[in-house]
Amino acid sequence: MANSYFQFKQFRVEQAACAMKVCTDACVLGAVAPVATAHRLLDIGTGTGLLALMAAQRNPTAQVEAVELDAAAAQQAAANFAASPWASRLHLHALPLARFATGQPAPFDHILCNPPFFRNSLRSPSPQRTTARHTAEDTLTFTELANFAARFLTAAGQLTVLLPPPEMREFEQKAAAAGLFPLTRNVLHHRPGSKALRHITTFGRQQGAVTQQELPLHEADSEAYSSWFREVMGPFYLAL
Repeated sequence: MANSYFQFKQFRVEQAACAMKVCTDACVLGAVAPVATAHRLLDIGTGTGLLALMAAQRNPTAQVEAVELDAAAAQQAAANFAASPWASRLHLHALPLARFATGQPAPFDHILCNPPFFRNSLRSPSPQRTTARHTAEDTLTFTELANFAARFLTAAGQLTVLLPPPEMREFEQKAAAAGLFPLTRNVLHHRPGSKALRHITTFGRQQGAVTQQELPLHEADSEAYSSWFREVMGPFYLAL
């Protein structure tokens, strides 16, 4: 059974009310997304509030907004924000992305998203978990995410997304149709040479060569964390 909370060095994530708990790949997304120079950030589908909290820690001046359509998760994220050292810079919007867009928010310098991505697997009997895990017309679709980002990013703004490789290839097509193109791609592996687990891809309006890094979570011959993982997660994980 998952813990009811996850303790980081500078903040705590209560997660009992959220369908999707804190996980390693989402933590890596929060640690490597290029948010250091952004003035306004948005976390779409914030869940526990993890990515918004990590962005607030990494960027001490940014205003960070978060959108969450699930009422229970939104309430939990708001509580996590209020209990953090950056409560004054974190703002939660408990509504679907389409309704948030109707409010015509000011443009964002960076948008983060760990979107639903299971498409063909059996849906969970829990509607909350289905919304968090499965992309569908009644949740957050890839097209909706790409179109929102293209509309509400600044001219030099960027979108960073976490997806498995097949789903990322599909998302890249939707993003290109909206006018957003890959700039950097971080490929997560269990260990060097193993199958790719996730892509963390940053998109922008410029089209060109993509910078790619292969990032193993563990050393080649052990369960020990890799050196790059220890470096990027050092500011967050208690054990590092």
